[in-house]
Order: sequence, then C-alpha cells, then structure tokens
Amino acid sequence: MSRRSAAALLITRGEGAERTVFLCERSPELRFFGGYWALPGGTVGDEDQATGDAASALQACAHRELFEETGLLRHQLPPARTRGEHLQKVREGMLARERADAKVPPPPSPWPGLLAGTVPPLPLRELCRIETPPFAPVRYDTVFYHVPLEGCVAGTGGLRPEVWRGELLQGRFWYPQQALASWRNGDLLLVPPVVILLEHLARAADFEHFTRELAATAAGYAAGRLHQVRFSPGIVLAPLRTPTLPPATTTNCYLVGHDRLWVVDPGSPHADEQQRLLDLLGELQSRGAVVEGILATHHHPDHVGGIAALSQALDLPVRGHPLTLERLPPGSRHGAPLGDGDRIPLGNAPDGNRGWELQAIHTPGHDRGHLCFRESRYGTMLVGDMLSTVSTIIVDPPEGHLATYLQSLERLAGMPMTTLYPAHGPALRDGQRLVKQYLRHRRQRETALVQALQQGGGTVEQLLPKVYWDADPKLFGFAARSLLAGLEKLCEEGRAVERQGHWTAAGA
Repeated sequence: MSRRSAAALLITRGEGAERTVFLCERSPELRFFGGYWALPGGTVGDEDQATGDAASALQACAHRELFEETGLLRHQLPPARTRGEHLQKVREGMLARERADAKVPPPPSPWPGLLAGTVPPLPLRELCRIETPPFAPVRYDTVFYHVPLEGCVAGTGGLRPEVWRGELLQGRFWYPQQALASWRNGDLLLVPPVVILLEHLARAADFEHFTRELAATAAGYAAGRLHQVRFSPGIVLAPLRTPTLPPATTTNCYLVGHDRLWVVDPGSPHADEQQRLLDLLGELQSRGAVVEGILATHHHPDHVGGIAALSQALDLPVRGHPLTLERLPPGSRHGAPLGDGDRIPLGNAPDGNRGWELQAIHTPGHDRGHLCFRESRYGTMLVGDMLSTVSTIIVDPPEGHLATYLQSLERLAGMPMTTLYPAHGPALRDGQRLVKQYLRHRRQRETALVQALQQGGGTVEQLLPKVYWDADPKLFGFAARSLLAGLEKLCEEGRAVERQGHWTAAGA
C-alpha cells in the first residue's frame, strides 16, 4: 500500500443560494474513478516541490492543476503571457506531458516558464484534509482548497473553467442539491469525497457554516471515525481491520439501505474496530435510520469475526445461507436462513422509490454457503469473496471447489450489474468487466497448468513456480491451495492423474 499527497479544488461561482460547484467527468478508461464526476485536482509532482516545504508544494500543486485541468490562473502575469495563444500553448505542453509514454522521459514542463518572475498569489483557502481509508492499494492524502471563480484573473477560456478532452471529458457547474439529486437518481457517478462535500454544502446555512462543519467531519476522520464512503447511493463501505489474507489488511463491511439498514459482513474481531462500526451506525440512527439486521456472505473468520458482538450490542438477527448460519461463532441471534433468490426488503431507496430490496444469489465455489447480494434500484452487486479488486481469490479445497467457483462466476457474468462491491479493495464501476477478467485469468492459469503437466508434471511444490510464476514467493503457500484446486478440477475431468503426490497429464 502506498500513499500520495494530492490537492483537490472546490471551484465555486456565485454566492448564497446561487453558489454552484464545478465538477469534471473523468474518462471511463482511467484506472482510478473512471467514469465518475470529481473535483479538479491531482497529485504533487516534482515541479511542485521546489521549496521543499510540504504545505507550499501542495499550494503549488493546486495552482498547477487549476491551470492544467481547467485553464484558470490566479497569478498576475505580464500582458504578453496572458494572450490566449500563449496560454493555450503552455497548457497543451503540460497536458502532453501527462499523456507521454511512461517509459520515455517527458519533456520539460512549460509551467515554470509561464510563472517565471511573477509574484505568487495569495494562498488558497484550505477547507479540509481527508485520507483515503485503508481499502485501496493507493491511499491519497488530499487537501481540499476553495477556489472562488471571482478570484481568478486569466485563463485559456477567459474567466471560466474550460475542460479539454483527455483524462477529463467535460466539466460544468452544478448546484449542490442538483448534483446530489442526479446521483440519487442513478444518473450521475460521484467520487465519495465529493458526495460528502456536496452534502455539507447543500445543508449548510452559509459558506462559513459549511467550512466549519466540513472541517469537523474531516477532523473526526483523522481521529479514527469511519468515513461514509459511498460509491453509489444507499451503500456505505466501512473497511474494518481483520486478520485476513495479504495483501489485504481490512475486510469491507457494508451498510446497505437508507431508512432501513442491513449490515453485511461485520468481520472484525477487534473491540476498537467494532466500536467504530457502532459509532457509524449511531450516526445513521441519529438521522432516522433503523438497523434491521446482519447479513453474512459466508462463514470465513474475516467476515464473521464481529457478528456476535454486533448482534448482541443491538439485538440484531443474523441472516445467511444455512451452511453459513450453522458455522457462525456462538453468541449471535439467528434469523431466517437465506436461499438462492430470497429477497430482503430495504424500504424506500435514497431517491424515494419504493420496493427497494436485496436479492440473495447463491455462489458456491470459494465457500459452499457463499452468497452475493444484488440491490434492485441501482443494479449494484455485493460479491463478498467471489472477486477482489486488490488480489485474486483463493479457492482452497475441500471447502473450495474450482469447477463450482467457475460456474458461479459464469452465473454472475450473465447478470445485469453496475457497481461491484468486493470484500477486499475499492468498489468498481463496471462490475461485469472484472467478472470477465477473472474468468480469463482462470482460463490462462489452467492453460499454464495443462502445459506443465504435459511437459512431465511434478508435485504441487514443483509445479507451483511454473504455473504461478508471477506470484510473490511469500504467498506461495496460498497459491499452492489454488493450484491443488486446479489439479483436482483436471482430475475430475479426466485430464490429470496423481500417483503418490506426482501429477501428470492423463495418458502421459
């Protein structure tokens, strides 16, 4: 897991009830938040660190990204440098550097030359600082700055932000309530921190009230309070520290619902993490939500480690597949078991639509009682340990069965799906893409295994570096279990045989 410093820009226009916020649509091809609307901004680069001071570097980054992504400037430049054609040439050079081949050293940035000899503008107002929770492989320590449009003095599009197509597709001003309504209707994807900022701005009496409340929220996060991370309406992702398998260090607990909440996989056995979850549920209850119960995707310890504590603390029933319920740790109150196709009512959706519900989908293979949950309003899918956005999934015999796991993946591949919510890693906008990627990866791994068997085979230990050549040797112990599952699948199909621990291709 790595950390990067970043700046994000809350560009506003107007005052009071007429204040609007500038948002940009990110290209669907981008690795991080592709297809989402976000604030302009980016990570601190080498050219921002001339002073060696972290605060100054972030300010420099904010001003550079302001020009690079929107064409706006707050610097007072000599008249010759403010001509439209000159500003456009500089911005084109900066964007060309962003698009350059990573294997080739980029050309020098024209940005320092544009600012040479100018007096830096007054620092941008810092609104808050928020760090990505520990569910993602890259965590961004982001400072959010306020940029009133009225404080800009020049730009490639005049005194208005102008997005050039590339990593960003378009930009426009939104009223906070308007953007949130489009998000709740399912018409707009917003990155999670923007949802938090817009909600604070929409309910604040004035801008100063907004800044105080936002700063208090960010301070709570810094002190350890769980974020309300929402990649889509009605689902809060709460990563909790668990004794899970590397590279993950947390398991995503999900709070699903709006007025009526279900807690999916409260997996942490640690008392401090359990208290953080209770505090978050208390926040939502204080706003009128009712916690209905607990759902378990399957029985593995990093998914059920906190179920008994939460069930007892709030007197909640636990629902899951019968094979899961019978293997839960003692101390929880069991509710009705869930079978394939069973539905859990959620009440009204965030946009007011009635009949909102979760549908249980039995997906054995990783675990015999594994359930996924598809919610009906936005088409999102909670997939537990069927897929991960930070690693592959281990299929560990005898509980794990590779042929069955692949059948479950094929079933998911045939289901409508928007955002995919895994137990480990961030949510993914296009869930079907990951399902198909997993199926391709398993086919490629099986092809490598068949080739190794045809070339003489060997023991599991001997086959491991040939088939899992790209795996970290520190994780070979886990990879060996999935390799064994692959060998057993080929044996069931009559394509491999085992004699005293030595595996070969059938007929060899």
